Amino acid sequence: MADTASNLVQWRISEIPALVDGDQAQQQEDKSQMENQCLPKKVPGFCSFRYGLAILLHFCNIAIMAQRVCLNLTMVAMVNNTGSPHLSNESVVEMLDNVKNPVYSWSPDIQGLILSSVFFGMVVVQAPVGYLSGIYPMKRIIGSSLFLSSLMSLLLPPAAQVGAALVIVCRVLQGIAQGTVSTGQHEIWVKWAPPLERGRLTSMTLSGFVMGPFIVLLVSGFICDLLGWPMVFYIFGIVGCVLSLSWFFLFFDDPKDHPYMSSSEKDYIISSLMQQASSGRQSLPIKAMLKSLPLWAIILNSFAFIWSNSLLVTYTPTFISTVLHVNVRENGLLSSLPYLLAYICGILAGQMSDFFLTRKIFSIVTVRKLFTTLGSFCPVIFIMCLLYLSYNFYSTVIFLTLANSTLSFSYCGQLINALDIAPRYYGFLKAVTALIGMFGGLISSTLAGLILNQDPEYAWHKIFFLMAGINVTCLVFYFLFAKGEIQDWAKEIKTTRL
Repeated sequence: MADTASNLVQWRISEIPALVDGDQAQQQEDKSQMENQCLPKKVPGFCSFRYGLAILLHFCNIAIMAQRVCLNLTMVAMVNNTGSPHLSNESVVEMLDNVKNPVYSWSPDIQGLILSSVFFGMVVVQAPVGYLSGIYPMKRIIGSSLFLSSLMSLLLPPAAQVGAALVIVCRVLQGIAQGTVSTGQHEIWVKWAPPLERGRLTSMTLSGFVMGPFIVLLVSGFICDLLGWPMVFYIFGIVGCVLSLSWFFLFFDDPKDHPYMSSSEKDYIISSLMQQASSGRQSLPIKAMLKSLPLWAIILNSFAFIWSNSLLVTYTPTFISTVLHVNVRENGLLSSLPYLLAYICGILAGQMSDFFLTRKIFSIVTVRKLFTTLGSFCPVIFIMCLLYLSYNFYSTVIFLTLANSTLSFSYCGQLINALDIAPRYYGFLKAVTALIGMFGGLISSTLAGLILNQDPEYAWHKIFFLMAGINVTCLVFYFLFAKGEIQDWAKEIKTTRL
C-alpha cells in the first residue's frame, strides 16, 4: 500500500507541468477568442472612410507631383525665343503668341538651377517635418503645405516675368511645401491603417506619385499649344487649392474623432491597433536607432530605391533619344508608359501583400522581403535584358518600361517596413530615409551625367551595372537583417494604446 501511494504521489507530481502547460494553452486560446470577439463582425470594406482618405491622399500626391514636374516640360516653351527683330505680319503674329507664351533668355545653367531648386527645399525640410509630424496635427500641416505649394504654382508665371531669381524662390518654397506633404502623410497611417491593410492603403496613396508625371506628360503639351504654358501652372495650382480646402473639411487626425464614420469602422481600426504602441512622443532613442540593423536594412534599401528611381526617371528620355532616335512627341509618349505601368504595379502590390497577410500565407517580414526583392531585383533583370537582349525598337521599349515600373513593388516592401518595426517613430524614420535617399538620387544623376560625358560608347553599361550592384548589395543586407515586429527601442515604456 505504501508503494502504491508513493507511486500515485509521484505520478501526480509528474503531471503538474502538463497541467500547467494545458492551463497556459487554454488561457492563450481564451485570450485569442476574446480578441477576436472585440473585432466587429461587419467591417466596412472599400467603401469606407479609411479608403476614402487613401484616395484623397492619392489625388493630393498627384497634384504636388504635377506641380513639380510640369516645369520640366514647360521650360522648353519658356525659353524658345525665336522671334525676329524686324516688323512684318509674321512678327505681329509672334508678338501675339508671346502674350500667350512669353519667352525668356535663360541660359542652360539658370535653367538647371531653376529645375533643381525644388529639391533644395525638399532636402531642408525632411528631418524637421519627420520629427514634428508626431507632435502637431497633420490636418493643419498637410493642408497648409498643399495650399502653399499650389499658391507658388499660381505665382510662378508672374514671377517669371520679374526674373529667374524670383522663380527660384518660388520653387524652393514649393519644395519645402511638397516635402512637408510627402513626408508628413506617412504619420497618418500610424492611427488610420490596420496592420492587415497597410499595404493596399499606402500603395494606393504612394501610387499618386507616379500617376502625377503620367498625367503631366500627356496633357501639358496640349495645354501649352492651345492655351499657353502659363495655363499649365494655373490649372494644376487651382486643382491643388481645391484639394487643400477639401482636406481641411474631410480629414480628421484620429479616426475616433471623425463625426460621420460608422462605429463599426472605428471599432475595427482601434481594436486592430490595440497592441500597437501609442503615438505619444518620447525622446528619440538615437543610439538604439544607430545600432539597429533592421533599421539600417530599411535605410540602405531606401537609398538604393531612390538611386534607381531617380536614375531611370531622369535619364529615360535621354536613353530613348540616343538609342531609339525618336522625335520629342514620341519621346514624351514613350517616357509616360513606365508611369502608367508603375501605377498598376503599385496598386497590385498593395492588394497582393495584404492578401498574403490576411490569409496568413506569409508572415509580415516574409511579405516585406518578397516585395523588396521584386522592387529591387526585377529592375536589375530587365536592365540586363535591355543591355544584352534588346535587338529592336519594341524589345527596347518593353524592357525599359518594365525596369521602370517594377520599382513600384517596393511600396509594400522596405518603404513601409518602418511602420512595422517602429510605428511610434514612423514619421521621423521616413524623413531620415527620404533624406538619405535624396542624396542617393542627386549622386546617381550627377554621376550618370559625368559618365555620359567621359565615355559615350559604354556609358549606359557602366551606369546600369553600377545601379545593379547597389541594388543587389542592399538587397542581400535586407535579407539578412530585416524584421517585421516592433523593436525593443520603439516600444511604449509605460502605457499601451487603448
